[in-house]
Amino acid sequence: MKEIAKDIKSGEFKKAYLIYGEETYLIKQYKEKLKQALVGDDTMNYVYYEGESIDIDDLISSCDTMPFFSDRKTIIVENSGFFKKSNDKLANYIKELPDYLVLIFVEKEIDKRNKLYKAVQSIGYVSEMSFQTSAVLKKWIVTVLGANQIKITSEACDEIIFRTGSNMELIKMELDKLEGYVADSKEVTINEVREIVSSQTESHIFEMIEALANHNQKRALSLYYELLMLKEAPLKILFLIVRQFNGILQTKELTNRHLSNKEIASALKLPPFVIGKYQSQAKNFSLEEIKDALEFFAEIDESAKQGRISDRMGVELAIVKYSSK
Repeated sequence: MKEIAKDIKSGEFKKAYLIYGEETYLIKQYKEKLKQALVGDDTMNYVYYEGESIDIDDLISSCDTMPFFSDRKTIIVENSGFFKKSNDKLANYIKELPDYLVLIFVEKEIDKRNKLYKAVQSIGYVSEMSFQTSAVLKKWIVTVLGANQIKITSEACDEIIFRTGSNMELIKMELDKLEGYVADSKEVTINEVREIVSSQTESHIFEMIEALANHNQKRALSLYYELLMLKEAPLKILFLIVRQFNGILQTKELTNRHLSNKEIASALKLPPFVIGKYQSQAKNFSLEEIKDALEFFAEIDESAKQGRISDRMGVELAIVKYSSK
């Protein structure tokens, strides 16, 4: 991370970057910082690729196309899956990248044995964005709130991390809520955190739905097992998943009827920030997918209660089914 920040500050960039890891907040932040520093308003010399169906020949052709009225061209390739499988052609090409090009890969998972990984590492910079330690998170929380002249106690920081886990995206959402709540007092204590910040279980469920939507089976199952370790009953977890999907369904239906965020919040008797979360997740599912999932969850619940399947296995099957690609 420091290396990327240094490059941005100096204005001297490497030919290739690979940003990957579990911490999606940091990945998004550094991707956008690089893009802003490299591209700015020059969209003519910026190309974006996304998904696992990217044609390698098309990508190479784009790389070889000279920039227009500029000495630099930027290409971002996101969630390509290139670093999880053999890719000799692109790996060999990376070693001969044109001087005018900055090629940025943004991935969730990689294999360090991959030739492409080694090629990027040899001519550019690789940065793993992993979950941060509690000490780092506490400093970050203080900095984020301090930017708005809000103070926070050490005890309150600890409580936020305890309730949200180490996911910075979830923490940032909770900090946004707290900023509005203490707009007058400008101070966050453990009492405000306990009143406002979602519990760890609810945060895990929110992140699990994100993982399902992104077909990130490994992460979805990991969150499920973490909840089991927190002594949450499988059917309670299923209940919370169902509640989340119901909220997403209702929000999507009302949004499709062109109701405002405030009107939806009033209709569902929920805070506007909750509706905002549902709207964000609703973009990842069609109405048919949500309804199909709710029907399947109901079948799992009934089968578990009647003893036809263990509750733990039933919920696991549901997660596997809806996180499969």
